[in-house]
Amino acid sequence: MLETITKGFIIGLLVSSPMGPINILTIQRTLNRGRWHGLASGVGAMLSDITYATITMLGLSFVSGFMNDYESELLLFGSIILILFGFGVYRSNPLKGWQPDNLPTESRYFKDFISTFLLTFSNATIILALVGLYTRFSFNPILEGTASLIVALISFSIAALLWWFILTTLVSRLRKRFKRKGLVILNRVVGTIFIVIGVAGIIQTLTSVA
Repeated sequence: MLETITKGFIIGLLVSSPMGPINILTIQRTLNRGRWHGLASGVGAMLSDITYATITMLGLSFVSGFMNDYESELLLFGSIILILFGFGVYRSNPLKGWQPDNLPTESRYFKDFISTFLLTFSNATIILALVGLYTRFSFNPILEGTASLIVALISFSIAALLWWFILTTLVSRLRKRFKRKGLVILNRVVGTIFIVIGVAGIIQTLTSVA
């Protein structure tokens, strides 16, 4: 169970942290409207990520026999996906989406929440990242029973919520000293982590085959 908690937490953190449009939108709302509006936006994104995480788990559970028969091949495939995803995150420029003057100064929390949920849910490419992470970490708690699935989703949710809490808190407190170029650095760090995990998976696959 501890392994499930750890893997769920790591995956939740990695899925939430890339500086894509949703992270940028959350930062904008935090700067323009305040921390709680940013956090409400982050919670909406978290709920969407959890939905996709559950869908992906269910999908992989239907092909569990296939996954067991081709474990090495799938680990290699998942690792390649992570490298490509990490490379895309590393090269992306979050400043392209920076338009702080286009947002109204007032908004209801529910509107912030539902808008980021729908925007995040409209981007189904997260499934590729989840498949890569699940196969890389041999993570499919649904096969171990309902309790394991619930624990996995809770740990995933805690990690995602922790990310949004830390992000909005830092942006709010460092409002006057906020450096937008720091977003580029953060993207490169997160992208590098994905690439390293993917490379390690390839090495593990080649070592096991040899």
